[in-house]
Amino acid sequence: MSVQPKPSPRLLTDIVDILSQCVQYEASDVLLIPGEPPILRHDGALFKMPQVSPLSPEDCKRSIFSILDERQRAKFDATGDLDCSFAFKNTRFRANVYTQQFGVAAAFRVIAPGIPTPEQLGISPAVMKLADMSRGLVLVTGPTGSGKTTTLAALIEYINKRKKKHIITIEDPIEFVFQNRQSVIDQREVGQHTASFAQALKYTLRQNPDVILVGEMRDRETIDLAIRAAETGHLCLSTLHTLDAPSTIDRIISEFPLDQRQKLCNVLGNVLVGVVSQVLLPRRDGGRICAREVMFMNSAVSTLLRDDKVHQIRGAIESSGHEGMQTLDQALAFFVQQKVVSLEEALVWARSPQYLRSILETARAERAAQKR
Repeated sequence: MSVQPKPSPRLLTDIVDILSQCVQYEASDVLLIPGEPPILRHDGALFKMPQVSPLSPEDCKRSIFSILDERQRAKFDATGDLDCSFAFKNTRFRANVYTQQFGVAAAFRVIAPGIPTPEQLGISPAVMKLADMSRGLVLVTGPTGSGKTTTLAALIEYINKRKKKHIITIEDPIEFVFQNRQSVIDQREVGQHTASFAQALKYTLRQNPDVILVGEMRDRETIDLAIRAAETGHLCLSTLHTLDAPSTIDRIISEFPLDQRQKLCNVLGNVLVGVVSQVLLPRRDGGRICAREVMFMNSAVSTLLRDDKVHQIRGAIESSGHEGMQTLDQALAFFVQQKVVSLEEALVWARSPQYLRSILETARAERAAQKR
């Protein structure tokens, strides 16, 4: 019996071919790194494109630069970093181009076609009520790649379909492209339409908005302006890279001098209406699922915040399930009980592994008692 020789690895340098492969494999991300073949991420795991040769630094740079316009190349040359987005064969991508030790590299993220519905994203009706607020600060938080932008897009589209509002988004870069429905939406991109989040937000307040989306609150000035927007009667939505509601509040407060802490606690008690913190976990049957902590500003949470007892807020969330609230650990425990995710995966993201185990043990004891 003759042995068939393995096919030789092919060199894949055309960005069109690379992104086509990404879409074909239903990958969420693709990495172009000098010295490696294109690397895909599927269901959270990385794998190298099979039978593809490593990219030389020159090929890698050429592939990446082929999608950039002159303005983007000039910005990258000046800073060594670039965020951008673009459309390719009916699929939108977000890209971050950067310089590393061997040359130019890039990370591409697939943006879901269209804007997913709350039902598709598993967003509860209680969370969607945040989009019905006329004023206040709504924060969607979580690690990179947890779907914060997608959740915000679903909230904005909910408003767009139901309310006659003027919505202004400030993004870096623009990912989901909205079509005006009941609302009128202006989308602005940092670096193209404005110099920074803070500058755009400062002038947005003069543009007669009802709803403002700030892609990310990266610094004290942006946080201060977002709070001011919420104080002056606007609904302001934004993101932070925090894992739960208490750490989100602490993150905001930590941006300001210590002598302003009590004042800020009082202000947040007035303007913060909700925090949704989310993580993506692998499902046992393949794919990924989003677990969300949900905090609304009720009287108990507001009192704790005004009294600077942020560390006790988790307890208030745990006991407010009847209002649609839940901690991240409670959300994780539910998925484990439903056999959607494994206990091992849930423990990776648990804020208190001990508390997560106690929820599961209590549930097991209750089921055992019912069988007697």
